[in-house]
Amino acid sequence: MIEIKPLRYFLKVADTLSFTRASEQLFVAQPAISMAIKKLERDFDVTLFHRRDRKISLTDEGRVLYEHAKKLVQQADQTQLAMKELSGLKTGEVRVGIPSMLGSYYFPPILMAFRHRYPNLTLQVIEGGTWKLQQMLENGEIDLSVIVAEAPNESLETRALLKEQMLVTLNHDHPFVKHQSISPELFFQEELVMFKEGYFHRRVIDRLASQQGIKPNIGFETNLIPLIKSIVKQGFGITTLLGMVIEENDELVTRPFSDEVWLDINIAWRKDGYLSKANRTFLQFLISETEQSSST
Repeated sequence: MIEIKPLRYFLKVADTLSFTRASEQLFVAQPAISMAIKKLERDFDVTLFHRRDRKISLTDEGRVLYEHAKKLVQQADQTQLAMKELSGLKTGEVRVGIPSMLGSYYFPPILMAFRHRYPNLTLQVIEGGTWKLQQMLENGEIDLSVIVAEAPNESLETRALLKEQMLVTLNHDHPFVKHQSISPELFFQEELVMFKEGYFHRRVIDRLASQQGIKPNIGFETNLIPLIKSIVKQGFGITTLLGMVIEENDELVTRPFSDEVWLDINIAWRKDGYLSKANRTFLQFLISETEQSSST
């Protein structure tokens, strides 16, 4: 019979590649972790880690166990959560990933309204790039995530939330202001202010550049939207932002691309994952709120 606790220890050591860091993050004595790993190696008659010069790495057998252990630990956590809910658990936690541009400008009122309606539920919001959040979702580190739908992922269930346009964003003195729309060729002649790699804002531009066979001239990289706006306002570059991000007092001008760029924004969860009552409640609330918003 496979015990879950040693698998948790193994996964943490594999993720950190350090018995010391695993011990610190798990709040478990390092000898206990070492003993658990040795027991796994004896039980399976394999070596799980290469140990060289105080550095460790997964063996081929370790990598195989890692994939199976992740699924087993996820299933154990989901089973425990399901049983707690059946026994009448009155509280719960929602772990949702939201890209920063959406988290800063679209979701705050929805999140506050959810907390107001369900004060006993804990809401944990994780900010990150779309690709990172999708990986966290697939690994079971979060339960729900807002993603930009680019290609269907067979391991995820999705529900459309909204459709938003990416707009070229300029200061009032920029020559492009006289144009009704901006072609990619014109856009890539300029110095750009961009999010860092892994964020959907950047992925859109990288894809456009690849289609044009152009290497974009990126002068500034930052994930801080107020800083992006300030740089553009002062004339040190141009950018693209969602229409929802631009406010009247920003003193910025927006123009669509000549071939308009629209993003389908979805909420996603794992097909094989267990959605707790708290997460199902949040999902239904989010869908309801976005439907009401789109109909007004």
